[in-house]
Amino acid sequence: MRTRFLHWAIFSAPLLLVLAALWLGFDTEAGVSTFFHEHSAAHPTLSAALKFVTDWSNPLFYAFYGVMLVNAFRKGDAEKKRYVFILLGVQVVVSLLCVHFIKRTIGRPRPGQGWYFDPLTSRGNYHSLPSGHTTEITGWSLPLAFRLSAFAPTLGLGLFVGLVGFTRIYLGWHHPTDVFFGWLLGSFGGFATQILADSTLFRRKAGA
Repeated sequence: MRTRFLHWAIFSAPLLLVLAALWLGFDTEAGVSTFFHEHSAAHPTLSAALKFVTDWSNPLFYAFYGVMLVNAFRKGDAEKKRYVFILLGVQVVVSLLCVHFIKRTIGRPRPGQGWYFDPLTSRGNYHSLPSGHTTEITGWSLPLAFRLSAFAPTLGLGLFVGLVGFTRIYLGWHHPTDVFFGWLLGSFGGFATQILADSTLFRRKAGA
């Protein structure tokens, strides 16, 4: 377990450093929003590149785990199939159901959409907290970092998650705190995946 916490710390460091820089560099999150709104308008090429990253980051993992699952079926690898299905189940519960429940319940306005919360709303511009993209990308990446259990892949995945989290702020979809809570919720999903994968749940008994 100590090793996993170490990998979690390495994995999380890039995103947390970005968030810390924003919190220390600006007086308010509204200031962050205003700065990046003006910067993105002045740099359309950079904005387009970051939009590509934010749009395709999670689908990249859909393809990765889809290929893993197909290969597991082809090779009859029951353990790998079990792992992917556990991961998918956790992602549905955490990154889909929990995220949408929290978004709708809290009703935080997205950057530039107002100052007051609107709880229990169905309006998408009041679904800022938490960042669903960050929750999901963390939920896909952290279990992979645990599975590979090596410094370079863990740091590489952490840098990628840090970039995705930054795009959500830069493009004006989320406040830094939205991304922070998305990372926190996604980390919970990552640990839950690994704990369930290590358990005997859904594991076929020897001789059965």
